[in-house]
Amino acid sequence: MYSQDSISGRKRGRPEPSAEALSGLACLICGTDYRNAPDAQAVVVSHRDDKQLLACHGTCARMASGSADGLDETPLPLAERVRGHRAEGS
Repeated sequence: MYSQDSISGRKRGRPEPSAEALSGLACLICGTDYRNAPDAQAVVVSHRDDKQLLACHGTCARMASGSADGLDETPLPLAERVRGHRAEGS
């Protein structure tokens, strides 16, 4: 289990999220690409520019939001997140 100090330190030292993470295609913490790991259970942990930011259920979600379950919100379907990511890259 991570201490609160460890979690707080991780938040302060975290680099800017990647384009994939901002599109909900990758975990904010560990970088798991949900397009390549469809069995990974992603949860919504935050929002940025009206987009859902996701993290893997458990430790990653706890480090990103303070809760292992993230927010009480269902992530958008992967296909919709991929379409949104492609539209931004155009």
